[in-house]
Amino acid sequence: MPQFQFDHPFFQPPEVREPDQAAATSRLQAGPRLVGGTSYESRADLDAHQVQTLARASLVGLEAARRVIFGWQRQGLSLALIYTRGIAPCARLLGQWWYADDINFAQTTLASTHLHRLLHEFSAEFVREEPCATQNLSLLLLTEPGAQHSLGLFMLGEFFRRAGWSVTLGIPPDVGEFERMFRAEWFDAIGVSVSTDRHLDTLEKLLPQLKATSVNLDMHIFVGGPMAQLEPQRLRWHCAELMAEDAPGTVRRVSESLASRVV
Repeated sequence: MPQFQFDHPFFQPPEVREPDQAAATSRLQAGPRLVGGTSYESRADLDAHQVQTLARASLVGLEAARRVIFGWQRQGLSLALIYTRGIAPCARLLGQWWYADDINFAQTTLASTHLHRLLHEFSAEFVREEPCATQNLSLLLLTEPGAQHSLGLFMLGEFFRRAGWSVTLGIPPDVGEFERMFRAEWFDAIGVSVSTDRHLDTLEKLLPQLKATSVNLDMHIFVGGPMAQLEPQRLRWHCAELMAEDAPGTVRRVSESLASRVV
């Protein structure tokens, strides 16, 4: 059954068991950013060793990964920096460990689920960290058909939400559902995350057709994801803008593209 989430608060990430739900709720209400007492360090960063620490913690469990992030917050790191310089490279590192047979698929999936859950837990705090006025712009973010993971897409949606966009996330199980989601309603922009080469030829032919028959004929389409990093030349399609940047850079470029059209 496809997952189709309208406006992020309705999104439910994969379940992760907590030994004590009351304790988990208390942790969410008393994170270091919520109680104050810390300030952002503008020159702070995360190095490869710290990313490895988070990766190992995510393999241990949700609470272990949560403690690492809380520790970074107490050091004065913003959630935006933690997302882009900590969690995103951590997810890539887990993938590298899997490809190298250092960890198995089940371990990779569970660790990624823990990271995904943490993004959901920190969502409200992340948006409050740098609030922005509503932009009256709507965005649909889709994985490629049959995608196994949506962590990166979820994180990108968080940055768009913080910039004032209304965001819908879609995880279509097949090409037919991908088409249905694309045509569901008016969207100012649609982003497609491509992780593999399984549907490259199909998407290259399909996207121009979908745009030509969509509710908004002037919508902005962009593509990104792991394939944009590995083989960007294969995603240079005439109907879509290639995004190989991080989440803040993607938000900036898409927003600028739409603003230039209005002018």
